Amino acid sequence: MSKKTALITGIAGQDGSYLAELLLSKGYTVRGTVRRASYPHTERVDHLLKAYDERDPQCPFRLMYADLTDVSSVRNAIEECEPDEVYNLAAQSHVGISFTTGESTLEINALGPYRILDTLKRTGAKTRYYQASSSEMFGASPPPQNELTPFIPQSPYGVSKTAAYHITRLHRVAYGMFACNGMLFNRESPRRGLNFVTRKVTRGIASLVTGEIQTLSLGNLDAKRDWGFAGDYVEAIWRIVQHHQPDDFVIATEDTHSIRDFLGDTFSLLDMDWNDFVICEDRYRRPAEVPALQGDASKARRVLGWKPKTSYGELCRMMLESDLGAKGLTLESARILAKKLAKPAKTSSVPANVFPLAKAS
Repeated sequence: MSKKTALITGIAGQDGSYLAELLLSKGYTVRGTVRRASYPHTERVDHLLKAYDERDPQCPFRLMYADLTDVSSVRNAIEECEPDEVYNLAAQSHVGISFTTGESTLEINALGPYRILDTLKRTGAKTRYYQASSSEMFGASPPPQNELTPFIPQSPYGVSKTAAYHITRLHRVAYGMFACNGMLFNRESPRRGLNFVTRKVTRGIASLVTGEIQTLSLGNLDAKRDWGFAGDYVEAIWRIVQHHQPDDFVIATEDTHSIRDFLGDTFSLLDMDWNDFVICEDRYRRPAEVPALQGDASKARRVLGWKPKTSYGELCRMMLESDLGAKGLTLESARILAKKLAKPAKTSSVPANVFPLAKAS
């Protein structure tokens, strides 16, 4: 059996880095696209860049520049590496930010997948294509959500991902392409972006115990999410692409917790009461909220034989330990520091109508 080549768009993101590790462990040649930036943003895959010498013509791991808003760069990437599998993980991935960058969110998240699929169609390649769809497509539909649940997105991000889902399905139905969707619910890890609420909480706790900040500001604490470990979910992504026929799957833990729960479960690891340190501010609330997401992944369990390995509690601990470790702390040493913290006067000097650069919740 010849060695497979996989092209991962958005490889420098959380999911892309875990997927690259998985595919390399399975003997793949992995190529990944990143956007050009004035400051490098490859920290999640820097360990892979150090492990492989890209000057070697047979190097199994290499990055290339491409941008989903530029069809010529998409075509060049596909023609250069001739992939057996394409995993499209590139996106403007923040729901809150999409309310202020709606046009570019739609451009990248909806038209970007079309450009990839149209290029594959025109080349006639028998490439298998995976589209990173999202639980945000379900929006206001009540939980639990499965493959038959109506899409009622509540953000430009959710709308863009819904469009990409249908574009992917259209290429499968109309042109017979192996094009599939993975409707993944929230994935978290120590590699999660700093402006996502779970990471904002764990990093905030680390900053609280070191005295760098005195309070942590969040928005809607009642939103409920189905949080799983990104490292588990990339195994499901791979299994979707290896399935004998293209199909769409919900990937989730089937367990839901509110942001309020997440605060309690992470702060309690240091014997801290989150109520003493968290401020709720209107500036972090979104124009339209998704109240509750909880996936029904029974199809994935039945057809793909996949189920998550990491529990919610393990995920909370993993993320907090990582952010504490970045400051040279362990859970034990952080508990000692936490006991010395005085309860701050929780007042905010920021006007409620100021929109932040990155909403966290």
